Amino acid sequence: MGQNAFTNTGKLTRLIFRLDRIRIPLWIIGLAIFTFIVPPTFDGLYPSQQDRDAITSTLANPAMTAMLGPGDLENYTIGAMTAHEMLLMTAVITGLMAILLVTKHTRADEEDGRIEMIRSLPSGRLSYLNATLAVTSGAFLLLTLVIGFGLFGFGIESMDLEGSLLYGAALGGTGLVFAGVTAVFAQLSESSRGTIGWSVAILLGAYLFRAITDLSNEALSWLSPLGWVTKAEVYSSNNWGPIVLMLAVAILLFVIANYLNSIRDLEQGFIASRPGKRNASRLLQSPIGLAFRLQRTGFISWAIGMYVLGASYGSIFGDLESFFEGNEMYQQMLQLSEGASLVEQFIPTLMVVISLIATIPPIMAINKLRGEEKKGRLDHLLGRAVSRSRLLGSYLILSVVNGFVMLSLSAIGLWSAGNAVVENGMDFGMLFGAAFVYYPAMLVMIGLAAFLNGFLPKQTSLVWIYILYSFFVLYLGNMMQFPNWVGQLSPFGHVPQVPIEDATFMPLFILSVIAVGLMILSFIGFRKRDIAN
Repeated sequence: MGQNAFTNTGKLTRLIFRLDRIRIPLWIIGLAIFTFIVPPTFDGLYPSQQDRDAITSTLANPAMTAMLGPGDLENYTIGAMTAHEMLLMTAVITGLMAILLVTKHTRADEEDGRIEMIRSLPSGRLSYLNATLAVTSGAFLLLTLVIGFGLFGFGIESMDLEGSLLYGAALGGTGLVFAGVTAVFAQLSESSRGTIGWSVAILLGAYLFRAITDLSNEALSWLSPLGWVTKAEVYSSNNWGPIVLMLAVAILLFVIANYLNSIRDLEQGFIASRPGKRNASRLLQSPIGLAFRLQRTGFISWAIGMYVLGASYGSIFGDLESFFEGNEMYQQMLQLSEGASLVEQFIPTLMVVISLIATIPPIMAINKLRGEEKKGRLDHLLGRAVSRSRLLGSYLILSVVNGFVMLSLSAIGLWSAGNAVVENGMDFGMLFGAAFVYYPAMLVMIGLAAFLNGFLPKQTSLVWIYILYSFFVLYLGNMMQFPNWVGQLSPFGHVPQVPIEDATFMPLFILSVIAVGLMILSFIGFRKRDIAN
């Protein structure tokens, strides 16, 4: 194939960089903020080594090791604490960033016909793939430098330049590895949904495998890319070996992706799709049936994931006393109440996290309408005897049901695991009620997403920023000592903290009214605006 396979890779690299000139900086800024708020907070909460040593016995808990990985508890400086409690979680988010960026410019662009159009121009067969990998690699190099020099800039004694750059390199290396994983699955799978699904499965599998092996056999955790993050021992021994391993694996995956891309036909994959039914289901004759069929796989995957998430949190209820004992940071995150057990005090904080994560799939469900519109598929439906209101209503109903199912399954998972480890069991009604009070706030988010689809279809991503804001101010609000009004800018900030507070009617009623109002307005906007071609 020779040099012709890479013709005009540089020009395509500039094109992709221009397309992502906003998306990539937003990712980097978000990860940087998420990282930079922590060291000063830890420095204020634990000013002396004695304060930091007091919590190491808590962090040696198996549940914490599974969640955060092993840390240097013998020399628990501010730097070691930051790396132990933040680096692995941030690496998971960085892996997700890589998956989404690479999928967008590989399988997604191929599905939309853009790569076919580019190949009709003077460009090589492998040019677009390598342009995508070049831009993504550049983004992770920039992330490494921003995080590294940013952490060093705090001037904290235990956070030297080498450790700070290693912290950034661990994140950048993780991004490169999962960029390679996604590039390979973009060749194996026949769709962008399949590419994301397989790549996220590898990401989650790497995290779970690392969690299991960190508890049972640490040597085996070398088989997980996320295990390499903790093996770097940032701000302790500063081991650069795992970073070299990340780079080697990433390069190998890039080479495999290029080879697979060179031998496959455009719009084909190596993982064959299952043959469809000979006759279409009657369900596909309605807009809601078609919408559900398009989202069925994602719905099932998220449903399983929410149950597992609830069960994983519920499994730590038995060790909750040791989990919080002596840990001032986590105690500040509790909803303290006299006469309530530690589990009951922990549930409101936990439910904020679960409910916000459970809001993601219904928002994806309603925003799927905008995705179908951008691909020009709505014209085929609206050209038949299908009204705009019926079409939007179908996606809205699916989203509302989706949210209820996700919240319910997470509560069932939480109860099933918690009931098994708590000495006297747990009240299912109490746990389900603590979860369900967040449903009106979730409906507000769904209503907002529908409103944006109706009036501002190009700005539907704004709802994700609002969800991230809600997570940040409500999950970390007590620890960061934000004023109350900051949390109340989110609908989740008005939800009663069940079970330590009563589920009062008025806040939930007002949230429900706002949600219904936004949904009604969305129908008005969607009926009147132009549909994109």
